[in-house]
Amino acid sequence: MTAAVADTRFAPRAAGARQLAGTGALLRLALRRDRVMIPVWVAVILMMVLSMPGSLKSVYSTAAERADIAQSMATNSSMRALYGPVFADSIGGLTAWRIGVYGGLFAAVMSLLIVVRHTRDEEESGRQELVSSAMVGRRAPLTAALLAALVADAATALLVAGGLASQGGGGALALGLAIAATGMVFATMAAIVAQLTESARLAKGLTSAVLGLAFVLRAAGDSGTSGSGGGSSVLTWLSPLGWLENTRAFADERWWVLLLFVAGVAAQGAAAYGLAGRRDIGMSFLPSRPGPASGRLGTAGALAWRLQRGSVFGWSAGFLVAGIAFGGMTQGATDLVGDNRKTRDIIERMGGQSGVTDAFLATMVGMLGMVAALYIVSSVLRLSGEETSQRAEPVLAAAVGRLRWAAGHLAVAFGGAALIMVLGGLGLGIGYGGNFGPVLGACLTQLAAIWVIGGLAVLLFGVFPRAAVAAWAVAGIALLIGWIGPAFELPQPVMNLSPFGHLPKLPGGEMTWTPVLILLAIAAVFVAAGLTGLRRRDLSN
Repeated sequence: MTAAVADTRFAPRAAGARQLAGTGALLRLALRRDRVMIPVWVAVILMMVLSMPGSLKSVYSTAAERADIAQSMATNSSMRALYGPVFADSIGGLTAWRIGVYGGLFAAVMSLLIVVRHTRDEEESGRQELVSSAMVGRRAPLTAALLAALVADAATALLVAGGLASQGGGGALALGLAIAATGMVFATMAAIVAQLTESARLAKGLTSAVLGLAFVLRAAGDSGTSGSGGGSSVLTWLSPLGWLENTRAFADERWWVLLLFVAGVAAQGAAAYGLAGRRDIGMSFLPSRPGPASGRLGTAGALAWRLQRGSVFGWSAGFLVAGIAFGGMTQGATDLVGDNRKTRDIIERMGGQSGVTDAFLATMVGMLGMVAALYIVSSVLRLSGEETSQRAEPVLAAAVGRLRWAAGHLAVAFGGAALIMVLGGLGLGIGYGGNFGPVLGACLTQLAAIWVIGGLAVLLFGVFPRAAVAAWAVAGIALLIGWIGPAFELPQPVMNLSPFGHLPKLPGGEMTWTPVLILLAIAAVFVAAGLTGLRRRDLSN
């Protein structure tokens, strides 16, 4: 009788332990698989943050200049929408203003990719079913994925806090924790979405859409209030990115705001665990709708379009909206620069030696181009995903050759890059109020560098399929060089490591066709070599 009571008392605890069995082994496996991806992401975030103090000191060398920029932000709604309000005019306070939101964005993207990779992606590939046939609890994969994201975010917090400690220990710790906490909010959000969808790509897309909405809410809220007083807009408080900036690092830190992150992570984590316990492996609460492979799906190109059209539409809408927003900020940026020679020099190094307005537009065009490189890498590597998940084999078993199969996806990748850049240029023209021709021409010029990165992704996939993921690092390095290179006045050989460093700075600069044609030729060689390698190698190697 006593033994029965004891067994009943400890049964829930034992059941809970069984649910988490194997978590440690799965966590070690996840960290081993991400031994390159996580350090690269953390390094990128760290370099973004740590590059700011030195850059700000060179641009705003005196307390009076820093006070002036803080005061200017109070009346410049365009720049508040882009970066948020300034809460303090110290170097630390300006660093938190300039990079805090974007550090949170990068941490969020890193975290959602980690969680989706080790949950829905594993189920979609069938590997999770094999793992779960051993002594692995139902909730162990989700727990391991969240812990892997926690490790990455914790490393980010520690390194950011240590790197900025010279600006003030409390502010550095607050900024590091806020950036990491933002990452964990979207890690748990991705954990929920991974239970709802059958596709890892859809899970990433939906979570990224929520992240985009969070940025829009914060930008809309910040553009309507100065933020220098006591409160922020309600819209700002609806966004986790708004929570990050309202932590007010280096400006009388609001430590209690971190409790909002804790509550959000706890609530979303509980929801994800609840959903994970109510479905079978490989299933979802929002199953995809199968359709007949006939009619418009009768060709490899049509199938590729069907698989990637959601991504194309999402990126297209995002670039159009971003272009309109950046175009609307042009006049505000010009006003903000004013007579500050150093700021003008940085913008002109990024955008060319023309007027500040053209230089700012060229800078925004360049940023759109570098972000578009992420799209083309994602789209090209869809080939790798189709191959490793064994979905390519049934297609190639029919009367479809490898080159036709690959050509369908590459048409979507390279053509989609052109489409989103055109829409970005249209958005810039709409937001700026004209100047469509030069801005569209500038956006199309970026395609030469974008296609080089896409061609390199094709080369890696075709010749070195196991290293195809390295294409992300190439795109990330190009983005990082373009982001911090002008502020650090990096030497031209370093800037030239990025294909974007060879392009003419348009609009406003002189159009030179030689580097553009050379980059297009390099892209063509990369694609040809990659397709040749694909024809000669075995699949799923």
